[in-house]
Amino acid sequence: MNPAEWLARTARAHPRAPALFHGAQQIADYGGFARQSAALGAALQGRGIGPGDRVAVVLPNCPDYLPILYGIWYAGATAVPINAKLHAKEVDWILDNAGARLVFLPDAGAFRAAGGLTGALEVIEVGAAGFAALYDTPPMDWPVPLPPEQTAWIFYTSGTTGRPKGALLSGGNLMAMSLSYLVDVDPVQPEDAALYATPMSHGAGLYNFVHVLRGARHVIPESGGFDAAEILDLAPRIGNLSMFAAPTVVKRLTEEAQRRDAGPRDTGRQGAGGEGIKTIVYGGGPMYVADIQQALQVLGPVFVQIYGQGESPMCITALSRSEVADSAHPDWAKRLASVGRAQSVVEVRVVDEQGRDMPVGEVGEVVVRGASVMQGYLDNPEANAKSLRDGWLWTGDLGQLDEQGYLTLHDRAKDLVISGGANIYPREVEEALLTHGSVREVAVVGAPDPEWGEIVVAFVVAADGARPEPSALDAACSAEIARFKKPKKYVFVEELPKNNYGKVLKTELRAQLQGMKAEQGVLGEVLSDG
Repeated sequence: MNPAEWLARTARAHPRAPALFHGAQQIADYGGFARQSAALGAALQGRGIGPGDRVAVVLPNCPDYLPILYGIWYAGATAVPINAKLHAKEVDWILDNAGARLVFLPDAGAFRAAGGLTGALEVIEVGAAGFAALYDTPPMDWPVPLPPEQTAWIFYTSGTTGRPKGALLSGGNLMAMSLSYLVDVDPVQPEDAALYATPMSHGAGLYNFVHVLRGARHVIPESGGFDAAEILDLAPRIGNLSMFAAPTVVKRLTEEAQRRDAGPRDTGRQGAGGEGIKTIVYGGGPMYVADIQQALQVLGPVFVQIYGQGESPMCITALSRSEVADSAHPDWAKRLASVGRAQSVVEVRVVDEQGRDMPVGEVGEVVVRGASVMQGYLDNPEANAKSLRDGWLWTGDLGQLDEQGYLTLHDRAKDLVISGGANIYPREVEEALLTHGSVREVAVVGAPDPEWGEIVVAFVVAADGARPEPSALDAACSAEIARFKKPKKYVFVEELPKNNYGKVLKTELRAQLQGMKAEQGVLGEVLSDG
């Protein structure tokens, strides 16, 4: 189906319901939201855009973002949201790969000056003179009807290991994801509000659908992005705020709330820092047990964990609010280390290289099948053959299932360290190091070694500038994991490289090691034997 039909239905039923907010200020009700999108859809049709055409959106989070997306769908076209923080040349590559006919962006001149817009496609500058007039176009009566298999969103992966791939998401995929959210993640009511503090081109934006369906509010922070202080100030003013956040974002939000030294409240929540926050859905990277326990203590039981990929958007497993918060359960810590159980619209297995099920507790590759799984990658038969086999999506993630169906992820298959013939999963080493009070962040990678094949190297960000002794870090590891898994080297850094979604870029860390190896003097200074 066409996603814009959900907007049209909600607007018809509740035209005066508050819809779009910029900070705490309402800028449109659902009737106005739908009229804007219907007008943009008509304007796009007037430019020859229709079913089968691809329209790109290269915008920071802004009040026009959702009306533009739904305008594309009103016209029956396919949306191609692109991270606005990418370099202009990276964006150009995606525009060409997607075959976009038209692109929405804030400043064409600046984009061209940065080396972009080298192809022949139409440009609409959002915020430029004349843009607002598009909202005055006589609106369409109803979105163009589309079959459920029609591609609605081309989701470009973050491209941490090469060129990004365009996952083709149909209206049916997006509908399955949204309905699964209501069953497995969080019920949504009209008085709720979705906050878009991370790029709407990816995970945060995908959660707009269920909030449109339920007639809830949509809030764009005035900063346009993530600012912990802004969010904690805004939440009590908006109320019932829900957001998607990477684990690094949750950690920063927790730290800001701690700085405010908030004490317990009378509402029954564990911490006062979460005032006005209904739900934080976290995912997109490993959430370490110590971090989520601290977040619960400071912000309260507002957390739900999900595991998904662009290829099965936000929809593989979920760990419910009650499970995250149930500290009295004997398996609480074990569950917090997992990513929960399969969401309702998918099947999840852990398999060996031949696709055979691994025994309970054994590590293999996570595969998933169901209504949320993409149609395939755009114009990439090699990647399709590798990732889609016999109806199953091979995620590239290593994990294990327990007797109750809880999935515990270890690492991406490419991040596995094989030292002396033994498999070492970086996440368990990272968890062990984070038990040391002087470690703020850590990332573990493998480095080539002539004797062992690979050795474990830990990149450590010290808390409050207090660099711990390697012997103390070794002791923290010895208390938690086998001796052979301990890092052989420690690299102390000011910060870990991350992409725009908060994921640590281990490819960059491995590249740094290669550079250090080439400069033996530097290597001796920053590496300490473990």
